[in-house]
Amino acid sequence: QVQLVESGGGLVQAGGSLRLSCAASGSIFRINTMGWYRQAPGKQRELVATSTSEGNTNYADSVKGRFTISRDNAKNTVYLQMNSLKPEDTGVYYCNAKIMRVGLVYEYDYWGQGTQVTVSS
Repeated sequence: QVQLVESGGGLVQAGGSLRLSCAASGSIFRINTMGWYRQAPGKQRELVATSTSEGNTNYADSVKGRFTISRDNAKNTVYLQMNSLKPEDTGVYYCNAKIMRVGLVYEYDYWGQGTQVTVSS
């Protein structure tokens, strides 16, 4: 069994910062790409940022220059530093990880439970 546990969401004023964390645990052999997605009310879930195990990163255009994704592979943890937050960044943020479990051949997608981020104007 594998779990992703997120933390760090909350309420912040526009222009403020938040840092999200997501820790993976369980029978993990290897974690490949980890990332963050978000879903605003009435909208589809969208990619925010991803990071490969080698440290290659990818960002949505809307967050480039404001958000930074990073990983601590020794701790199976991914972070999202969010600066200069805007009201349109409001939503539920989900952690995603592509994980190969011990004893299995293929990688599978795992999701965290989501953490609410609310940015007030």
